[in-house]
Order: sequence, then C-alpha cells, then structure tokens
Amino acid sequence: MNLAPSAAAADEQPEQWYLSAMRAEQMWKVSTGEGIKVAVIDSGVNPDTPSLKGQVLTNDIPKAVAYGATHDYTGHGTSMAELVAGTGAGHGLKGLAPGAKIIPYRIVTDDLKNKVEREKTSSSAEAIRAAAESDAEIISMSFGSPGDDPEEAAAIKYAQSKGKLMFAAVGNGGEKDRVIGYPAAYPYVVGVAATDENGTAAEFSDHGNYVDLASPGLDVPTWCDNTFRSYCKSQGTSQATAITSASAALIWSAHPKWTANQVLASLIDTAGRDWPKNDPSTYLGYGLIRPRKVLENSGFDPGAAAVDPLAKENAAGVTDAASPTPSAPPPAPGANESGASDDAAGPSSESSSSSTTIWVALGAAAAILTVGGVVFALVRSRRGT
Repeated sequence: MNLAPSAAAADEQPEQWYLSAMRAEQMWKVSTGEGIKVAVIDSGVNPDTPSLKGQVLTNDIPKAVAYGATHDYTGHGTSMAELVAGTGAGHGLKGLAPGAKIIPYRIVTDDLKNKVEREKTSSSAEAIRAAAESDAEIISMSFGSPGDDPEEAAAIKYAQSKGKLMFAAVGNGGEKDRVIGYPAAYPYVVGVAATDENGTAAEFSDHGNYVDLASPGLDVPTWCDNTFRSYCKSQGTSQATAITSASAALIWSAHPKWTANQVLASLIDTAGRDWPKNDPSTYLGYGLIRPRKVLENSGFDPGAAAVDPLAKENAAGVTDAASPTPSAPPPAPGANESGASDDAAGPSSESSSSSTTIWVALGAAAAILTVGGVVFALVRSRRGT
C-alpha cells in the first residue's frame, strides 16, 4: 500500500527555491505543459501520492514493460515525476509543468535487489524503446551507467527517429574518478548538469563535452524513500534532468507544432551563459535553462524543424573521456554578465557503478531555503582546454 504524507507534513513548495528563481508563476500564465506527455524512465512511479493523483497515465503504459511501473522501489522515480508534473496537492511538490502528464517506466538499477523483481523488470533499453513507441513527446532519464551498451544505444537511436526529445543526467561523480555517463553521452540525448541556487556548477556534477545544458539540482526536496511519508532535501543531476524535462514540456505545450529539434534549439538559444554560444562549457554546456525567455516571446523563432541543434556534438561523440578531473569547478566569473539572474542552474557526491545507477544523493536535513535576492553566477570551462 502506498502511503501519502502525514497530515502534519510541512508544505514543501516554499522549499522549491527554483520555482521562484525561474519565475514559474509568470510562465504558468502562458503554459503549464498541458497536452504534453513525459515518459519518466526510473524506479517506477507511485500514482497515488497527493501531488500525482490524476497525473500518471497508467493506461498508457505498454504491456511489454508494464511490470512494476506504478510500484516505485526507491521513491526516486516518483520524486522525478513530481518535479515534472506534480500538482502540489496535499503539501506535495509542485512540478514545473503541472499541466503535463506522466507515463511511467520502471527499469532495473543497482537499488533493485530482489532477484525475482529484477528478472521481471525491464532493462533501460526495453523501456526507452517502449517510450519511443508511446505518445510521449519527452523522455526523461535520471539514471546512468559508466559504459556504452549497444542495445541501449540502438533504443536511443530508435527514439530519435520517432521524434522524441530525450534528456538524461550526466552523473554525480565529478568529485571522484570521473566516468562517462550513459545514456547522457549518447548522440541525440541532451546531457544535463546540476547547479546550485547561485548558478554555480555542482562539484559532484560530471563534466565533459557531453554536457549540453544545466539546471537546478541542489537543495531540491524529494521523497526520502519508498514509504512516501516525508520529503528530504536532495541533490543530483537527476533533479536537474527532471526540471529540464519540465521546461521542455512548458515550451512544447505553448508551441505544439514545433519539433523536438525546435524545442531544444529554443532552450539552447535562451540559456544563460557568459561565454560564446559556439564554445560550450564542459561544466554547463550551452548554459542554464531559461524557458521563460521562450515563453515570454510569442514570436520566438526556433529555427528549422529538421535542423539538429546538437548536430556537431552528435557527430563527434564523446571526445574528452580521458581528460583530467579537477577537484572543483573553476571560480565563478563574478559579474552576472549572462543575465541569468532570473533563472537558476553545486557541492555533493555520488559514486557510479558498473551497472545502471539512479543519479541521486539524498540529504536528511530539511532546512528552509531563503530565495529572495538571489543572483545567479555562472561557472564554465572551455571545452577546448
């Protein structure tokens, strides 16, 4: 039985500092993500939390990968779904795209210990392929492995051929021996890094030329575990990925005739950065997501429908797998030259393993965050250095 938060649970929305920083209320006047479906490939999604009631399309789950899809074995997948499309009911999390809907897919990760459950649960490749055949426009993947898998790569290519927009967490091993995280490093997957409320790249956030965008990923409330009794403050590129997926949902809902290429191009063009667009950062890619910049301009030009905005990266693949890992990101540039002060994009750690890992690090402390007066600085490192 899935348990909702207790009646005494605190309202978590004030803890969601990035909603204010990204001016969510202003964006919701234009778009809430209505009409957009997001496939959340994770540990499963509990559709019975107050914030997700009515938000999870259980009838849309393909039978081939339906086993356990609505039974979350860690609480992680449910958290990601709420960050995308939670309604905020019952003091729960308010998703950045509360009008969007979730199609859940459960996959095997290191946290699924039961042998029988592992045998019945889908692989990431199976889930990605099923999501590609679904009505979901966006595929959100807050998980990763350090190695390339041919079946997973083929599933990604198939999803791209179906016009899906895919986001994946780059990984949380930046403070340790860095590994290249997949599926984030595959062509046609947008790799998402994590930042704090100052817009500084998280020390734990992996870096490399497969980092494409950055998003808030520190001090984000998520479910503490799979009992769904309380939220804990957390950090990770998982959270950043969910928030980026929600941002894309807002834009696509406002411009339903756009293609995945155009939605992604709009996120790249409006990202907050203080470096040339043609010289993306190894830490923050093309910069901090700022969907508001797209939504406030009804005549925004997203470019040609068939033009891949990451064509150069997708053709090159991972080119810096052997680059050294610094102990911390370089210092912030000081003045907020990018104009990113109205949107967010940090330190912690998360180890990787030889199999699929959910990219998240949870903290038990739940201090209330202060949002007012925040200025968002940017951290970068040239990809060519």
